[in-house]
Amino acid sequence: MNIPIQPRIPYTVAVVGTGPRGISVLERLAVLLRDGGGDPHPVHIYAVDAVEVGAGRVWRTDQDDWYTMNTVIGQVTMFSGEPDGGRPRPGAGPSLGQWLEDYAPADERRPELGPDDFASRRDYGRYLRFVYRTITDELPSHVRLIPVRAQVTAVRPGPLGDYEVTLDDSRTLTANKVVLATGHPRNEPGDFDRAMLRFAEGRPTVRYLGGDSAADMDLEGAVRPGATVAIRGLGLSFYDVLLSLTVGRGGEFVRGEDGRLRYVPGGREPRVVAGSRSGLPIPARGRNQKDPGYVHPALFLTQEAVAAARARRLSATGSALLDFAEDILPLLLKEVEHVYRTTHVRARAGAAAAEEFARQHAELLACGDDTSVLLKEAGLEDVPALDLRALARPFTGEVFPSHETWHERLFAVMRRDLDEAVLGTLDGPLKAALDALRDLRGVVRSAIDYGGLLPESHRDAFLRDYAPVNALLSAGPPMVRTEQLMALMEQGLVEIVGPDTRFAADGASGRFVVHSPQVAGSERTAEVLIDARIPTPALPRDSSPLTRQLLDEKVIREFVNSDAASGTEYATGGLDIVQGSFRVRDGAGRAHPGLYALGIPTEHVRWFTQIGNGRPGVATDFMKVADTVARELLAPLAAGQGPQERRTLAAEAVLVGHDARSHG
Repeated sequence: MNIPIQPRIPYTVAVVGTGPRGISVLERLAVLLRDGGGDPHPVHIYAVDAVEVGAGRVWRTDQDDWYTMNTVIGQVTMFSGEPDGGRPRPGAGPSLGQWLEDYAPADERRPELGPDDFASRRDYGRYLRFVYRTITDELPSHVRLIPVRAQVTAVRPGPLGDYEVTLDDSRTLTANKVVLATGHPRNEPGDFDRAMLRFAEGRPTVRYLGGDSAADMDLEGAVRPGATVAIRGLGLSFYDVLLSLTVGRGGEFVRGEDGRLRYVPGGREPRVVAGSRSGLPIPARGRNQKDPGYVHPALFLTQEAVAAARARRLSATGSALLDFAEDILPLLLKEVEHVYRTTHVRARAGAAAAEEFARQHAELLACGDDTSVLLKEAGLEDVPALDLRALARPFTGEVFPSHETWHERLFAVMRRDLDEAVLGTLDGPLKAALDALRDLRGVVRSAIDYGGLLPESHRDAFLRDYAPVNALLSAGPPMVRTEQLMALMEQGLVEIVGPDTRFAADGASGRFVVHSPQVAGSERTAEVLIDARIPTPALPRDSSPLTRQLLDEKVIREFVNSDAASGTEYATGGLDIVQGSFRVRDGAGRAHPGLYALGIPTEHVRWFTQIGNGRPGVATDFMKVADTVARELLAPLAAGQGPQERRTLAAEAVLVGHDARSHG
């Protein structure tokens, strides 16, 4: 008698969000499934995205090409290994720059870019789609990758240790494991937003647009030609909005024979008045001179130094939590000061002199000794120390008697920054030092992630004081953006109002009002106000149906940094996850058996999660996280536990990693 063979129940994974973080997990899953060997249990992987499967919302491929990345194409990859001479595939594929040169379809080619140039976000989305296609093409026969274009509205633990994933089209997917890689949030309006929205109600020509990706703002509908627009924020998104209102309306930047940019209007531009707390448009990234694999070798802010500081804290206070201002910032400042001084010596006296200076300077800094004699011998006694706060807030305490004097001062700062940027990230003392901040992020993370700082230090010294300065000085746009802004200012189309810019609504005039208390006569009015700041991740304010459901039903919880020794705590706004596995904690602090989160939703539990790529030849945190999560997702298969064993998994599930203090 022939006994029919029952088909094996597929092991199922759902990845929610297919921007860079989701794609990175899919890429590592493909590598592990291909190379796993053993019994090929059937596996189904759902790739779920509400906007574009394989690119996500921020990098979607139908956006305009003036939205630009701020990392050079030679330092961007989504493959966990470099090309090896074979076909592009998970584990061995081209960087963004190599893809643009060798693999991009002919009808999608842009003007030739070198490895130190910047690509559009649309082109990065196309590259992500290429990576996604290599994943689908290279999966073994027992694995299916199923694209699902829909918004996830709920994820609920199922009865067998699995999860029910509800979509906005009423479908439900059942998965053994779920990864939340949902990216940038859209937040509920805050007090200021609500006040501005109320003011705009009933006024047909008045509009308020809250913070979001510029590509998702209704700029065409909200801003009529010739109107005055106030823009809040002078960071990366400010440039996105600005280009949409200029180049996006038919204008053009032309470089003259003297090398300077000028702007040729298209005729449909509005007039822009803009400002921020600092009054400083985000400085430009230095001209890249670093190979993709180059990483600044830390001398002071090392893992060993962080461990030693933690041991001192534990011995002195009974708590191993650090004070950022006392334990970490001084070491970080030594690093950037050392790079700054050494680069000055190299520029003046050559590599050999710089090497000897660096040796002596590092010894003095390590011992806390006076460096003034050494600096004088090197001819640096008149070079002021590097002051990060002053660089980020250059107009603090200054008062300007007129817009003209303010304009002259601002232009001088912007020109000086461009001059420094042209020198480069190895030869330019300032940009070399600031670029080192990027390479130090990993050590900073080890000090602060998962509640590594005292709660009040995390909130004040780090998130309030240091993090904005770091973002302003180390994550800037290409130099051409500063040149374009200056051209628009010279044309009279854009005006930076001044430091400590205030934004309000004026009922008498029926318009928004903008002014700087440091610039006399700076008050301007506008029909439209745009918040050009990307929303800060904050679970309690996240407006997505999925986040609301997860919080309301206590499937997830907010990470609270707490210190048992002092009894203090700080609610961070980040999604609480388990250190090392990235499993999500539920409302009682128990680790889910199969729910994971990575990237921006976990910001403030981990730091600088907005990084959206790996780096060729470097074992970056971005790739390490993807690999860890992929291995976690496949662990039951590696242990020989298919879906039929789910009851056993459910029994041990939520008992793993109980920790009411929410430290991960």
